[in-house]
Amino acid sequence: MKSKPGLWKLIWRIIKLALILFFGISIFWVILYRFVNPPVTFLMISRGFERKSEGKDWKIDKKWVDFDDIADPMKRAAVAAEDQKFLDHFGFDFKAMERAIDKNAHSHKLIGGSTISQQTAKNVFLWPGRSYIRKGFEAYFTVLIEIFWSKKRIMEVYLNEIEMGDGIYGVEAASQSYFHKSASELNQHEAAAIASIWPDPLKWSPTNPSDYVRHRQYLIRKNMRRLGPLDF
Repeated sequence: MKSKPGLWKLIWRIIKLALILFFGISIFWVILYRFVNPPVTFLMISRGFERKSEGKDWKIDKKWVDFDDIADPMKRAAVAAEDQKFLDHFGFDFKAMERAIDKNAHSHKLIGGSTISQQTAKNVFLWPGRSYIRKGFEAYFTVLIEIFWSKKRIMEVYLNEIEMGDGIYGVEAASQSYFHKSASELNQHEAAAIASIWPDPLKWSPTNPSDYVRHRQYLIRKNMRRLGPLDF
């Protein structure tokens, strides 16, 4: 029978090995996706099973499009809608987080303070849901992609992986589905319309907007005009 010191030593070795494996695999994964486009995400698979459970067909409508083939208004709309300090921060906008916490404390409608980098980390590397554990992993992967990816790569992956409707993922699929054109041809109004539904893409429509979504589109276009040059 092993003594307690020997048992604790074995446990500590297992913990160290697990940590080494976690950090090694996660860093390799992030570096790999700097060069290889993510094929699928946990959210896409989860949504696919949700559709099947509702008696619908399996659907993952997604087509990768390179950064340079995405219209400039779509990139500007993303920054205007989600993260106006995207090019200036290192993954986190602490002032936006403070505003979100303060507003959520006095409102039943929750808002987020996540940056585009945080959302990319969540969309690509993590599972759906809300928990402190997942937020911790989100922060970790956010730091990694800010270290190993460029802002251009983060925006490219973000716009290709984000959920944009029922079974619709990425700006190319959204552009084709809603406006019957390529993402390279989107104008300012169309880009703002697509960006306006991101908080709840299964409920809202860019082409048949509610008054609230229409107001969001107006605010996004207003912010787009205020933005300076986007130097990726």
